[in-house]
Amino acid sequence: MRRKFPVANYRQVVKMARKLGFCFCRQAKGNHEIWRRDSDGRQTTIPNHGSKPLKRKTLKSILKDFGIAPKEF
Repeated sequence: MRRKFPVANYRQVVKMARKLGFCFCRQAKGNHEIWRRDSDGRQTTIPNHGSKPLKRKTLKSILKDFGIAPKEF
């Protein structure tokens, strides 16, 4: 069976963020981190919940902030 949307955890999302030029900016409230790309000013919040997969809606929002499609992830 084929999945329509990717499933990813914190480590996979951070790996993609670094690949796209984002860098860690600061620790937000709780387990959330703010990542920013200085070249165009984009930023996103990535929840750090270890190896647990991120919720679909959260991942969709992060990919939108990255400016990439789910297929590119």
